[in-house]
Amino acid sequence: MNITLRQAASADVPEIVAMLADDMLGATRENPADRQPYLAAFEQLAADPNQLLFVAEDADDPTAGIVGTFTLAILHGLSRQGASRGLIESVRVRADARGGGLGSELMRLAVEEARRRGCALVQLTSDVARLDAHRFYERLGFKATHIGFKMEL
Repeated sequence: MNITLRQAASADVPEIVAMLADDMLGATRENPADRQPYLAAFEQLAADPNQLLFVAEDADDPTAGIVGTFTLAILHGLSRQGASRGLIESVRVRADARGGGLGSELMRLAVEEARRRGCALVQLTSDVARLDAHRFYERLGFKATHIGFKMEL
């Protein structure tokens, strides 16, 4: 699939949320019927130059809608001699577009954008239940080098 990547607009939020909800974990935590929290979060993302929400569209079929999405956060820090890192989050491919290499292309573009913005590395987290995703990221060259911890607030 030939894709066009662009930064998301508020009108894209319903399609993005539908992709977030269309997986084993998202189905239990997303509520596409209530758009308000998603639109408020989008406004925060759009106002922060270090938070980039991208969508992919089929360049050969502009009527097909959004076929993929990811968020790239640029994290600045002092470690690694003041290096910035790109945090890749919420990578999703629409169900009917899976299996054709779109996920790999999205990840390539995310890494390329992080590099373009001066990041020394990219990182991501993946829920322990997402075993297929772990294999996918490893095939792309990512290594499971750390143990992540989270706390619900």
